[in-house]
Amino acid sequence: MTWSDWKWQLQNRITTLSELEEKLILTPEERESFAPALEEFSFAVTPYYLERIDKENPNCPIRKQILPRAGELTKKPNEVEDPLAEERYMPVKGVTHRYPDRAIWYISHVCAVYCRFCTRKRKVSFPEETPNRNEWEKALDYFRNHTELREIILSGGDPLTLSDSSLDYLLGELKSIPHINQVRIHSRHPVTMPMRLTEDLASVFAKYFPLYMVTHFNHPNEITDETKMYVMRLIKQGHVSIFNQSVLLSGINDDETVLSELNYKLISIGIKPYYLHQCDEVFGSSDFVVPIERGIEIYRKLRGFHSGITIPSYVKDLTGGGGKVLLSPDYLQKKTKDGYLFQNYLGDEYEVGH
Repeated sequence: MTWSDWKWQLQNRITTLSELEEKLILTPEERESFAPALEEFSFAVTPYYLERIDKENPNCPIRKQILPRAGELTKKPNEVEDPLAEERYMPVKGVTHRYPDRAIWYISHVCAVYCRFCTRKRKVSFPEETPNRNEWEKALDYFRNHTELREIILSGGDPLTLSDSSLDYLLGELKSIPHINQVRIHSRHPVTMPMRLTEDLASVFAKYFPLYMVTHFNHPNEITDETKMYVMRLIKQGHVSIFNQSVLLSGINDDETVLSELNYKLISIGIKPYYLHQCDEVFGSSDFVVPIERGIEIYRKLRGFHSGITIPSYVKDLTGGGGKVLLSPDYLQKKTKDGYLFQNYLGDEYEVGH
């Protein structure tokens, strides 16, 4: 096995403090936070993703996503273990059916890298949470019996941790259900372990056109020549449409210049920016949170100034299971006698008719 083998990358993940210190000079805060943070949430990073870190910069945007810091050990009053109420809407193990026409299916609880702001800290990395084959069949029966479902979203953990044969089986079963209109796969492997996007995987995906993937790039430094090669090959050979959802993260991408560069880079390799998420109110996330007012200010500096296909929707997934709501600048100022008064992206006012 070699660097370009995804199984080698998984098997050689850095998971302990001693291994990490062989690769990086840690700050005192990182070293002191490591052990207590590990009691709450696993640590793991692939050799590939660790190489993306700027070793000279303690505020490197990739470093801050994967290394525990003191803020992760503080629980604010608004923070909860399951902010999106996924467990409350779980009719069978591994399935959240919260929206009327779609369900999320957590088919793996293993990730190549454990992001410190993860909304599923409560379960990701715990093997007992992963559905077994018998539980797969119960989930498939649920999907077959609920004809209101139009979309199934494979999530985790990371579903691409499964073997090609398992993915082939699951996709085949889902695509055989008449009322399922589309299948979506959520994976961060294109970011943290792009060599998982093999030609064999592309061949599996090509059997199930149309197929949609949503990945999770947060910063332009995560897009490398390797990323481009593997992603573009999957799109071309696997006939997959790929979208991206980012999380707005303090000190990482809370800047319109950074987000603009990220989104243009994504478009250049065939990935459509889809969502910009307000950080979920999960335990230990407070240091990552950008105030919504600041988020809207950043978003205003993107929309209108940059190409529309590079602009994601800025959303907040409401704590407590309320679902996603759009966060946007208010361009409509008021209703007037003859129509409506708008303010455009430059701040200029225009009145239009009814």
